Amino acid sequence: MTSTDRKGIILAGGTGSRLHPITMGVSKQLLPVYDKPMIYYPLSVLMLTGIREICIITTPQDQDQFVRTLGDGSQWGLRLTYVIQPSPDGLAQAYILAEEFLAGNPSAMVLGDNIFFGHGLPEQLQAADKRKTGGTVFGYRVADPERYGVVDFASDGSVHQIVEKPDKAPSSYAVTGLYFLDGSAPLRARMVAPSARGELEIVTLLESYLHDGMLSVQQMGRGYAWLDTGTHASLLDAGNFVRTLSERQGQQVGCPEEIAWEKGWISSDQLLERAQLFAKTSYGSYLKRLVV
Repeated sequence: MTSTDRKGIILAGGTGSRLHPITMGVSKQLLPVYDKPMIYYPLSVLMLTGIREICIITTPQDQDQFVRTLGDGSQWGLRLTYVIQPSPDGLAQAYILAEEFLAGNPSAMVLGDNIFFGHGLPEQLQAADKRKTGGTVFGYRVADPERYGVVDFASDGSVHQIVEKPDKAPSSYAVTGLYFLDGSAPLRARMVAPSARGELEIVTLLESYLHDGMLSVQQMGRGYAWLDTGTHASLLDAGNFVRTLSERQGQQVGCPEEIAWEKGWISSDQLLERAQLFAKTSYGSYLKRLVV
């Protein structure tokens, strides 16, 4: 199954101030996570869903870097659109900025510094994609839920509310940076009032779906990894995680070329062209082994 009308958004804005000084000259989402730019990982999540039209939201000063790294997406059978976020005014702002691009279509938005991995991930993504109305978010069990937006479950297992960085967490399930929302998201985002810190909060947007009885949470179980690469330590942890998987299993994590080839979006010849581009790296050798 592939998505037919859902479009993708990667929010790759912000200043990356928690990663200063290394982000003073390069966007956080273009930093390396082992052998690939960070943005390859969220991009691969959208591709696994079956999404081929993707909007990348960046800062004015970083947009050229993203265009140079990703191009128009045709090398992966994608169509990439770039939109500038003038200032980081909250995650929900992304839906307003991408409104023209979405053109009323449902969307899947992933944060540019989030990495997802796990057996069965494509099936989870495609299950969320099947829901064309309402919203779906993913809950992930964490040891320190007070750092996140946390799902408060009702007694019947449905979502009672989402609490942002609670002093006393109602559950251990944090809301990850991956949101499947229907075509009403931009309109709902326009109705979000700025929070005390002056931002359009994603939790407030999700609450509007919840109020209408249209928000569901898919729980990611033990077999999944969700990594946020927003600090120096977590960036290093993510790189080591990817390196371990790659070297132990001999398989790539977050490889757009492999996904595009397996889905038939690019030919074997196109895959080999990409392999030749990276001929001096283990990444290029991996791509070549897929078809040779």
